[in-house]
Amino acid sequence: MPETAAYPVGLRLAGRRVVVLGGGTVAQRRLPALLAAGADIELIAPSATPSVEAMAEAGELRWRSRGYRDGDLEGAWYVLIATSDAAANAAASAEAEARRIWCVRSDDAEAATAWTPATGRSEGVTVAVLTGRDPRRSAAVRDAVVEGLRDGTLVAPQHRARAAGVALVGGGPGDPDLITVRGRRLLAEADVVIADRLGPRDLLDELPPHVEVIDAAKIPYGRFMAQEAIHHALIEYAKAGKSVVRLKGGDPFVFGRGMEEAIALTEAGIPVTVVPGISSSISVPGAAGIPVTHRGVAHEFTVVSGHVAPDDERSLVDWGALAALRGTLVLLMAVERVGAIADALMAHGRAADTPVAVVQEGTMATQRRVDATLATVADTVRAEGVRPPAVIVIGDVVAVGSARG
Repeated sequence: MPETAAYPVGLRLAGRRVVVLGGGTVAQRRLPALLAAGADIELIAPSATPSVEAMAEAGELRWRSRGYRDGDLEGAWYVLIATSDAAANAAASAEAEARRIWCVRSDDAEAATAWTPATGRSEGVTVAVLTGRDPRRSAAVRDAVVEGLRDGTLVAPQHRARAAGVALVGGGPGDPDLITVRGRRLLAEADVVIADRLGPRDLLDELPPHVEVIDAAKIPYGRFMAQEAIHHALIEYAKAGKSVVRLKGGDPFVFGRGMEEAIALTEAGIPVTVVPGISSSISVPGAAGIPVTHRGVAHEFTVVSGHVAPDDERSLVDWGALAALRGTLVLLMAVERVGAIADALMAHGRAADTPVAVVQEGTMATQRRVDATLATVADTVRAEGVRPPAVIVIGDVVAVGSARG
């Protein structure tokens, strides 16, 4: 065939017969997309990889356990030829040509009547890239475009009206690279962003100029925007037809009052999307080289809020039960009350020499780690000038990372 550009087209294969010849790794890669397109697939192959065989056993496709025979393509709309038998490939390709069936060949692209583009998907957008005889470049271009759509660096305006609503987005522990792909994309599409102090602030600088950013920071013992005021702002902006992102640090449902906001929005008839975030309770210790669990050391970890002291009547924590556990304790919002918490744990039997690590501003360029024990942590925090935000890890796992050196 002459060297001409391929004509791109999207095939609608739902309910239509598709024949796949060969059950090897090529078929294994291509079958999921064909299944997602709703194709009625018949696989013809003497053998198949375990993954392909599992698709057949699950009823996702029909498998004829034999080689290709003339006439196998009758009634097909599309055929994928991916066998190791050159003669069978040529014969099947000739049958497809005679029957005017679009045919893709994994062994000889020049003999095929169709090429498979490098494809990717992001939120209803399908990206398909063809670069002729350079499939690696096709894949690279595809990856760049899809990644841009996912992380919000490639923004294309939507010309159809978007449904107003609120997305509760967990921004992760602070490093802007640790927000989820979906969270970053929703930020790029937002009209209004209501941001907490501990959210990934660097991402706000990347927002388009028209995006309204509202500071909902709750500075400890200082200015704050009452939770009811946050609810009111979320509801009013959404009712005005805006796409609103409520950007939080960590995960919305881990000491983030995310459910309170979700309930208030739902009661007001506002659609809510929850985008989980990477919780600082796990990510910050990890960034400091501390595993919250470790084989032979800790089989469980418990995340505890330290925003009220153990002797405070508002506390819902059973400190006696926590002291009896052998695993890891991770304390959030506990810097000011770490002395009282350590005393309570020791009073209930936790050893005074239990290792403790305090990680301030975890995952950020200013991250620092201070080590102590239950008996010394209060004095150490005071002497080192540790301030929030910080995550406190209590347990033998603190020493695991140190042992590496």
